[in-house]
Amino acid sequence: MSGPETIASGLAFPEGPRWHSGRLWVSDQHEGSVHVMDERGRVEERFAVPGGPSGMGWLPDGDLLVVSMEERRLYRRGADRTLTVHAELAPLHPGHSNDMVVDRFGRAYVGNIGFAFDRGEEPCTTAMALVMPDGGIACAADELLCPNGSVITPDGRTLIVAESLAGRLTAFTIGADGRLADRRCFAAIDGHVPDGICLDAEGYVWAASPFAQEVIRVREGGEIVERVRITEGAPYACALGGKDGRSLFICCAPDHAREATLAARGGRIDRVTVTVPAALEMA
Repeated sequence: MSGPETIASGLAFPEGPRWHSGRLWVSDQHEGSVHVMDERGRVEERFAVPGGPSGMGWLPDGDLLVVSMEERRLYRRGADRTLTVHAELAPLHPGHSNDMVVDRFGRAYVGNIGFAFDRGEEPCTTAMALVMPDGGIACAADELLCPNGSVITPDGRTLIVAESLAGRLTAFTIGADGRLADRRCFAAIDGHVPDGICLDAEGYVWAASPFAQEVIRVREGGEIVERVRITEGAPYACALGGKDGRSLFICCAPDHAREATLAARGGRIDRVTVTVPAALEMA
């Protein structure tokens, strides 16, 4: 595995990376915009999202869904590149909405912080929202401690979510109606606060661990089999992509505070070449 190289810099707080249609999509949460880059980090497109973007995913018709953190909304961006409100998340999200995964049917699973950490509130459990393709919402699962980055296995049957403040990855079986059941621990990773995650073709999860300043590759059961050390900042999210699926893109920032990140513009995207490529959805 190669060492990290920086391919893009000058960002505020990059998060929620996705590799889609040959391009890297990154949410700069504190700047309030999405950056669309090529594999080398050159920006090809940029657009604003009210309330600060977070998780992204695509509907079967190709429309983009993007989370608005502060507005606690899910926006839809169509071929004409305008944003429309797809769903209101506030009924299920007491805290800022955050990361998301969208399945092959266009059902979106959206996490949220669950409490006002920036105002010193005590952590509490919260729900993951299930947003149907028509924008209707329901509770996918509750009693989660800061549900954050999430992935769906290639067969579409299992969702894995990072419970950041519980130090674990939690797995669910996806029901025919989209709701989550059979809660189980995929991996307990003590000493880590897993944030953004991605899945590789062997079923291992790469998880950004900002306080440990590393990205870890985790086997089901909790064994950490590989580590990528990040210096001069912390990693907050990661995605596998590139032409061969073996580029691990890592969103890094030297701070989490909005004012500090906007002033310093120290956010960046690092890239590492790994051996096992990204998991691919089964047809």
